[in-house]
Amino acid sequence: MQRLDGGLAVPAHLAGGIVALGNFDGFHLGHQAVVGRAVARARGEGRPALVATFDPHPRRYFQPDAPPFRLTTLDQRERLFAAAGADAMVVFRFDDALASLDAGAFVDERLVGGLRVAGVVTGEDFTFGAKRSGNVDVLRALGAAAGFAVETVGPVLLDGAPVSSSRIRDALKGGRPEIAAGLLTRPFAVEGAVAHGDKVGRTIGYPTANIDLGRYLRPAYGIYAVRGRLADGRVLDGAANLGVRPMFDPPKELLEAYFFDFAADLYGQMVEVELHAFLRPEGRFDGLDAMVAQMDADCRAARAILRP
Repeated sequence: MQRLDGGLAVPAHLAGGIVALGNFDGFHLGHQAVVGRAVARARGEGRPALVATFDPHPRRYFQPDAPPFRLTTLDQRERLFAAAGADAMVVFRFDDALASLDAGAFVDERLVGGLRVAGVVTGEDFTFGAKRSGNVDVLRALGAAAGFAVETVGPVLLDGAPVSSSRIRDALKGGRPEIAAGLLTRPFAVEGAVAHGDKVGRTIGYPTANIDLGRYLRPAYGIYAVRGRLADGRVLDGAANLGVRPMFDPPKELLEAYFFDFAADLYGQMVEVELHAFLRPEGRFDGLDAMVAQMDADCRAARAILRP
């Protein structure tokens, strides 16, 4: 699996590929259908399969002050695309130069000139080009003129409604990670390097791995049953506080994961923490003893939920 800069010419061995084109934040069921179709078509034609995504998200470019909303990082997307069978991930850097390209220029410069595509697969609602001047009909016409075919994939329905990133975000903000997991086909996960904290947790028997939430969407603040995945492949069950820690001053937004029966040093290591179930909202307590008693109960509940 290679990660390519969408502003540069594609390596010769990946030219003439079938490209799945979209943002693919979250890589949910609908995105998987688009990429799956591109991979199947590429394999059937004996061509490379590429997935093109945008970073930063166009919404972040046009609304720089918008609250965090990302569901995945580029690293997470790269692993997901590889697992889906793609040969490479193409990252179109969404900057002033890209934002100023009209639909025709985007096709000429990035798809034909840069990627030398043989075909494109995208969702029916895909738009592109300056001021969203291009849609799938425009892309299909431009592709026909340039010599590549465009195929679209319709919405995927689950429980009678289209699967979408907005639907996933609403579920997470509502404290329903299990709903989000059904739409994603896996638990929503926050990945980051474990940072040093104030080390209060270790003094009360609950040492935590602290991860900055960065540009991730903020799910409902509270306590979660979680599963941690370490870089060496180990999988750890635990409970985590996601929020601002109202018992401590000053408030600091963090994901603090306590892993059961685990005592190794994780500082500086990359850890991916999956949210499996929402246990309760954050709250204040009458002292540390009351807080620890509640944490004991939270961990018992998380163990029961995560038990095979």
